[in-house]
Order: sequence, then C-alpha cells, then structure tokens
Amino acid sequence: MGQRNEETQGTEDLLVSSDTFMKQRLAKLEVFRERGMNPFGGPFKRTHNTAEVIRDYAFLEGKEGIAVAGRIMTYRCHGKATFAHVQDMTGSLQVYARVDVLGDESYDLFRELDIGDIVGVIGKPFRTRRGEITLEISQWKLLAKALRPLPEKWHGLKDVDLRYRYRYLDLIMNRDVLETFVVRSRIVQAIRAYLDSVGFLEVETPVMQTLAGGATARPFITHHNALDMDLYLRIATELHLKRLIVGGFEKVYEIGRIFRNEGISTKHNPEFTSLELYQAYADYNDMMELTENLVYHVGMTVLGSSSITYEGNAISLTPPWPRIRLRDAIKDKTGVDIKEIKNDEDAAKIAGKLGLKLTGGVTKGAVVDKLLEVYVEPKLIQPTFLIDYPVEISPLAKRKEDEPDTTYRFEAFAGGREIANAFSELNDPIDQRERFLQQARAREKGDEEAHVMDEDFITALEYGMPPTGGLGIGIDRLVMLLTDKPSIRDVILFPTMRPRD
Repeated sequence: MGQRNEETQGTEDLLVSSDTFMKQRLAKLEVFRERGMNPFGGPFKRTHNTAEVIRDYAFLEGKEGIAVAGRIMTYRCHGKATFAHVQDMTGSLQVYARVDVLGDESYDLFRELDIGDIVGVIGKPFRTRRGEITLEISQWKLLAKALRPLPEKWHGLKDVDLRYRYRYLDLIMNRDVLETFVVRSRIVQAIRAYLDSVGFLEVETPVMQTLAGGATARPFITHHNALDMDLYLRIATELHLKRLIVGGFEKVYEIGRIFRNEGISTKHNPEFTSLELYQAYADYNDMMELTENLVYHVGMTVLGSSSITYEGNAISLTPPWPRIRLRDAIKDKTGVDIKEIKNDEDAAKIAGKLGLKLTGGVTKGAVVDKLLEVYVEPKLIQPTFLIDYPVEISPLAKRKEDEPDTTYRFEAFAGGREIANAFSELNDPIDQRERFLQQARAREKGDEEAHVMDEDFITALEYGMPPTGGLGIGIDRLVMLLTDKPSIRDVILFPTMRPRD
C-alpha cells in the first residue's frame, strides 16, 4: 500500500484546518484512550538517537532494547506488516512493525497512527533486503498525537511567507532548514570560545535604556508605568560597553538582541543579534586583525574550511583581507571624490546628478552613505575592509590626526554585504559633545536616525577613557554568509512578520 491519502495536506489548507482530517484524528484520539493508551503519553527513555543507530549499526545489529523516539514522517501498511520512518533532530530511521511480534492488539493500534504522530519505539536493528538499516519494533508508545496533518510538498514552497510564519512546520519538513539553525548556534559558540580564549569578558548591558544611542537608527519606544517615563529598546550596546572601559574593564563583549524601528528587507529585520566588543589600548588596526582572525576561526571551527560559496561566488576567509580607503573605492566606482563635497549643497548636486533616492534630509553624510550602498558594497565579494570614513557618518569614531575630516573607522564586507563595523573610538569628550551637536542639527533637518545627545556618556568620557578599539559584527549577516542564505529571514527562527488578515 502507498501512503494513506489523509496523511498530509496541501498548503492551501494550512491556514484553514480541514474539518474532515481533524475529525478523523480526533476520533482516533478516543480510540487510543478507550484501549488504555494515553495519546499524549509520559516520559520515554531513549537509548540512542536515529543517527547513532545508523552510525553504530555494526555493534547494534540484532541487539534488543534499542529505544528511539521521533515523529512519523512516512507510513506504509502491508497487512500484517507496517513500515514507517521516525524522524528526530539527528535524522530519520526506518522502523518495522509485525503483528506476530507485537500481537494483535498492539499492532492494530500501531496501524491507527498517522504521519506527524510522535512515538517511542523499542526493538532490534536489522538490515532489509534492500540494505536499509531498520529497527524491528517489539514495544512502542504514543507520545503525542498530531491532530493536524503535515503540509504536502512543503519543500520548495514558493510562498516563503508561509515557511517563515510556520517555522515549526518548516523545520519538520525541511531538514536543511533545521541544520542551518544548528550551524547558527555553533557559530555563536565558536565566537564566544575565540573571544574568551584571547582574554575578553562577556558582559550584559540594559536592553531598555533612557536614551537610544550608539548608532544611527530609529528606536522602539515603550513606557514604564511606575516611573511614568518613556524607555527605548536599545539600538546598540556601544555606549554602555564604553562606560565599562571607563570603569576599568579592558576587554569586554556582548552578544545580544538589538531593536531598530526600520524597514524589513532581505538585509534587515527590526530585531536582530549583534556582537559588540571593546578593547582598551587598541585601535582600528587591531580591530581589523581581530575581525579577520575571528571570522577565519569561525569558518574553520564550524565548517572545517576557510573557503565558502555565497550566492555562487567562491570566497576565501583566509587573512589578511585587503584594506581600501572608502574615498578611493567610491571614486573608482562613481568618479565622485567625497573630499570635494564641502557642504550639504554640494551633496545635493551630486545626489541629483546620480539620481540617488534619499530618505530624510540631503546631507553630505547621507549622500556618502548612499554612494557606498549603491555603487560599492555590492561589488565587494571577497572579504574586504573599507577604511577611513568621513566624520559626518562616524559620530563616535576618533578623527585621524593628519585628516581631521576623516576618522579611524572601517567596515568589513563580504559577499556584497556589510558584516562588521569598527572604530578607533573617540575618547575626547569635547569633540564628542560637538559631534552630538552636529547630529542634533541633522535631526533638525529631518534625519530621524541621527544620534541624540547623551550627557551621561559625555560625563563618563570626562573621567577619562583610554584609547580603545571597538568592533560590531552582525551575527545574522555572518550566519547568512557562512550558510549561503540570501535573506536574513532564512537565519532568524522567527522573523518579524505582519499579522495575516
């Protein structure tokens, strides 16, 4: 016999449950209860996962008492014998039930199972005539009855919106999706291990803040009732981590959630994960070396290779990465020398000439940012550092001593996307105050993402912050690069989605 025709449902039935299928499964629920089997059974002690049974088959063949558990993904009944595949997190294993082994009552109940049901099975491994490693069942237990049928042909579904909304079904039906998130977890573990090994200390800073600082972004606003005051979900961890450098910590990092009230795209999700770290007595050259070594270490540790493929492009993570001045990169791609943009009027002329579409005010900083985004970033396939950014778009970076309109700042790109941002941090409180005032003027001109004045942070700097290198890496974008995923929503388990009507 083939698969039973009610075992899966098409995606068109996913949002509106099929009454027929639900009634059939609810009826089976009562059958199990009437025969003394709890359809949502208690604990089940596994001896092996499915991958271990297959891996260790030479030692387990014919051995009784092997217990595995998982979800039934295929089901084929041949009268007095039934084959099924049980899937757990590690993979899938064929199981085999026979009436002459289980007995009439237990076998009859086994035949009432549906695809999607979660079971525990105990038996002995053997190999079928076709060579497939299989577990012959001597005992079994229903652990969770699935009342809804799984979707049919979920893999390759064109409407990816449904996959993101019903991520749990995406994980069940697409093993490569589950593996992506296993790799993500290992990437974060490898980052922590590397930073710990070179002397960094992991810390935690507030998620709710009285001012939204450390980046140019619009915040989410909430309200604290007891204090009767607005608070902001953090848009960066930067300013609190720098306060720790002032306080005497010399190497700190935080991996945490960041919230920015911005648009949603393949590169942006309003809630994302960031690594930020700060090292006293270091500069942006040290941060470049740390960045390339960290990414190389993660690739070798998690993937076993420094060579990856992203969107069809072969990429080498091996250090050293090229360093290119931002001014030279923009001039090479557009013919525009950003040194010749003296004011916002010059910026407006260039924006008009090139047809740049800007939101908010047309400023020198906004135009430089857009030139980078449109003409340069997509061309940076191999890991590359763009260095020495204008002060207008680097409000927290130290000025270059020989070029006061330029800062010791870099961004790292790979696969045509930014993966890191870093500075020699500004530790001059007088200069910092003036930068904040410049940002305030940009806000007055319509730039809602410009940095706000943070008097407490300036006060901290006035107590003295040592020369410091700082680095931020977008974890989601790094995972995209290392897993060859085109959209940030492919590497976030539950991306932000508009509710369905």
